Amino acid sequence: MRTFRLAPMCPAMLTITVVMLALPVAFGVGAGLGHPALGLPAAIVIAIYAWIWLCLRPTRFVVGPRAVEVVWPLRRTEIARDGIVQARMVDRRQLRRDIGWGMRVGAGGLWGGFGWLWTQRRGIVQMYVSRVDGFVWIERAGDRPWLLTPEEPEAFVRALAG
Repeated sequence: MRTFRLAPMCPAMLTITVVMLALPVAFGVGAGLGHPALGLPAAIVIAIYAWIWLCLRPTRFVVGPRAVEVVWPLRRTEIARDGIVQARMVDRRQLRRDIGWGMRVGAGGLWGGFGWLWTQRRGIVQMYVSRVDGFVWIERAGDRPWLLTPEEPEAFVRALAG
């Protein structure tokens, strides 16, 4: 078994995350400075951010002999290795050529992009990315492909091939 953490955020994702994390702080400060109506939006945004961190953003990918386990703080799922047709690295240009344009359905911007990616050419793709490079595309027989950004993507692809 080999464990790969979700890749560190790239500068673009880090910048978006910092800006988004300032939002509940600004609401909270506003509520504390005499605008109590901002307290509820602050609480709602904090609850959404907690849900993204705990349920949408995976922490690691574990390549085992029979499955790749995707681990979140509050849940786990497995991708059966015998259902994986191919795992390969793709860059942004190649991804764009393969899928056409896409629209994210889920969380995006805060710590990365997580959930579904509806694509012009491939339909729905499971997407768990924290960067805009170092993508790993997992093609599955009879099921949705997955797009991931594990730490050490080359080693991740080699572990899946081995």
